[in-house]
Amino acid sequence: MLPLNGITVYEMAGLAPAPFAGMILADFGAKVIRVDRPQSNTVDLLSRNKQSIALDMKKPQAIQVFKKLLAKADVVLDPFRPGVMEKLGLGPDELYAINPRLVFARLSGFGQTGSGSMAAGHDINYLAISGVLEMLGRQNGAPAFPMNLLADFAGGGLMCVMGILMALLERAKSGKGQVVDANLTSGTSYLNTFPYLMRQQGLIWSGERGTNMLDGGAHFYEVYKTKDGRYMAVGAIEPQFYAALLHGLGLDKDNNMPGQLDSEHWPSLKTKFSTIFATKTQLEWTEIFDGTDACVTPVLSTDECIPGTDATSIASKKQHAWPRQAAPPQPAPLLSRTPARPVSDASSPASLLQGGAHTIQVLADAGISGKDIDALIRNSVVFDASDSKL
Repeated sequence: MLPLNGITVYEMAGLAPAPFAGMILADFGAKVIRVDRPQSNTVDLLSRNKQSIALDMKKPQAIQVFKKLLAKADVVLDPFRPGVMEKLGLGPDELYAINPRLVFARLSGFGQTGSGSMAAGHDINYLAISGVLEMLGRQNGAPAFPMNLLADFAGGGLMCVMGILMALLERAKSGKGQVVDANLTSGTSYLNTFPYLMRQQGLIWSGERGTNMLDGGAHFYEVYKTKDGRYMAVGAIEPQFYAALLHGLGLDKDNNMPGQLDSEHWPSLKTKFSTIFATKTQLEWTEIFDGTDACVTPVLSTDECIPGTDATSIASKKQHAWPRQAAPPQPAPLLSRTPARPVSDASSPASLLQGGAHTIQVLADAGISGKDIDALIRNSVVFDASDSKL
């Protein structure tokens, strides 16, 4: 039994954050039905474990069909700008009139209200407005953005799932649904709570970007290039971990080493560490630090393993603390009794879900007769991907 068995979610087709939220719910057992436009060419790589129904929302009859579906649904996932669902006659007021238990999850860029709520944007814009982007990057360089992981997927999709689960948990007590307003800007700002407080109190962030302990200023929290052009990640913050780091680098007997937290010497120590890490390959450093508390790990790739760890190498016959290649993404976190659906072959490309692939099944499951389904298809109210007209 999966933890979200019995929960039905209708995900309005959209871009990365909403499909990611839907995928998480589906991975953990929810029945997630993506609502596509007719003959949509949207490419959704996050469609595993989902179904699809295609509706022509420009037709009043399609709106009525969708309302009938939502009457027994648990969650509707809205990825649009504010007001779009209302224009369709599918806003919270309309839907709560037919299903007061519905969790209406809105996932927008800048929120539902305010002067910027209607503006277009992408991950980099939400990072910028949230105050996070200003903190990311190297000293004397422009702010650096981590692809579209932080706002789209962490501050957006994942925060939205958290809101949905909290609303479902509360519904079990009150019997009532509610609106979840998850926007990528405020969600990303929430993720920034710890750095924000540290900066306000002048603890681990007191200077300009790239000069502090966790943003590339410290020599003991840095990425170093190895002899073979690969990298090792160092995060030896605590004194005992720093001591293990110095031991692995052969510096534990150097009486001229400045104090770890003496930031005046951080630049010169980074130069010193860089020179040392450049003398060995990633594999050699990995073997040195495997099983220690130095907090030194290889920077792994999902595409290839660390060179020199093939079946015939001596290194591969040893017991290692760290893997030699990053594993493809799997559902997380792990639950002991009711884990998520496993991804059987996470290394292969995701199968794309064709819009309308499950139209007939979804309608039939909702109690709509075969005769009425045929009429809906014939009148182009709904679309079946297997229909010859498509």
